[in-house]
Amino acid sequence: MIMIIMGLASLFIVHVSGENSLSFDHQKLSTDGHYHDQMQNMKAFKHSLLTRRQLVTPTISSSPAPAPQAMNQPPASRPHVYEVTSYGADPTGKLDSTEALLKAITDAFNGPSEGFLMKGIANLGGAYINLQGGNYRISKPLRLPAAGVGNLMISGGTLTASDDFPTDGYLIDLSASSSSSSSSYNYEYITIKDLMLDCRYRGGGISVINSLRTSIDNCYIAHFNTEGILVQDGHETYIRNSFLGQHITAGGDPGERNFSGTAINLMGNDNAVTDVVIFSAAIGVMISGQANTLSGVHCYNKATGFGGTGIYLKLPSLTQTRILNCYLDYSGIVAEDPVQLTISSSFFLGDAYILFKSVKGLAKGINIVDNMFSGSNKGIEIVQLDQSKGPFKQIDQVVVDRNNVNGMNLKATVAKGSVQGNGTSWTIDFSPVLLFPNLIDHVQYSVSSSGTLFPSHALRNVSENRVVIESDVAVPASVFVTVNQGVSS
Repeated sequence: MIMIIMGLASLFIVHVSGENSLSFDHQKLSTDGHYHDQMQNMKAFKHSLLTRRQLVTPTISSSPAPAPQAMNQPPASRPHVYEVTSYGADPTGKLDSTEALLKAITDAFNGPSEGFLMKGIANLGGAYINLQGGNYRISKPLRLPAAGVGNLMISGGTLTASDDFPTDGYLIDLSASSSSSSSSYNYEYITIKDLMLDCRYRGGGISVINSLRTSIDNCYIAHFNTEGILVQDGHETYIRNSFLGQHITAGGDPGERNFSGTAINLMGNDNAVTDVVIFSAAIGVMISGQANTLSGVHCYNKATGFGGTGIYLKLPSLTQTRILNCYLDYSGIVAEDPVQLTISSSFFLGDAYILFKSVKGLAKGINIVDNMFSGSNKGIEIVQLDQSKGPFKQIDQVVVDRNNVNGMNLKATVAKGSVQGNGTSWTIDFSPVLLFPNLIDHVQYSVSSSGTLFPSHALRNVSENRVVIESDVAVPASVFVTVNQGVSS
């Protein structure tokens, strides 16, 4: 094979040299009439070689061969993408697009499915309702026609409420208008992503009712007058990387006193809110379900001084909430009868504080640890009690400790102190520091005396959060005391 190629190469070289510089012999050959015949034969041979190579190696084209069009494929094998403009939706927002969007949703709902997720939830295979980057005006909520589907996404555009949108409605409403499903949930694995929702003060943004594993990701929800997002019943709705505010502002808004509505209302269990900014609303996050988690949430919705609340925990005696690595910016946290509550590694700015509100007087299983508080030296306490409906009477396993404070008054359930004196009695007043009034569960103390006597001493009193140590004889001594209010009984 190598010899054949070399031979062909020599032929090409002879051919080239013959065309470019004819020698005397070649000129003589041409006069004899044989040279032109030889050249024609060589050209024909070269052409045959090139033709064979093209047949063996396809020519590389700059444009790939066109792929088969989706319309030529069987319906069951086509991508399940529903582009709303093909249904007549107006991406400029000038015309009402409600019916066109609902038709796209209905087609997605009735599209091909294979198998089930949870029992009774048909798997739509990732059907995608594509808003194509348009702004669509709607006059009524977008709802799925019935319960019992899953694996569906709505993404990629803006929805704007019209002037006649119902004030008690939600732009996207995952509540079933009807149900023939055998599932105990309406929907599973519905994804709402990359959307801006402008409620125009005509209602709410997204309602998720009795659904399972719903994802709300990278959404901007503004101008709601009820809730930005409502989650009711169901299980595991995840809200992340989103921005919510009744009024579009970046703080210091002159109308802040009039902010209303709730940005996120969690009335179900096992939900998570992660990396979310709430920039205006009367309440940032309202929680009345169990086992919810908030992480990386920044609330500067309405200052506590104006009557606002960053996070409101409204599930007395069954809180079960974890608030981690959050930023409470001039708006604090309120918890009614907290039971199993953790607030950790969070930052409270602008005199924002945590308020325990007594309903039946229960506080149990609480950890408020490793947070930062920054205030304006107005004497605001970092953790406070609202006992207007009665005192806290059942207090157990409550730890408020290891928080660092600047410009606010420290409160804790664990405290240390010392006193020096020459006598028979030593008193240390912990009332400025301890959270609960007149409550000390546990005391540890030691007496260090430099005298020659070895006195007998004892703890005599802990009422009003004052610890009194007495000895039988007068001695010069230093007394060191540690107290705890939340030791398990």
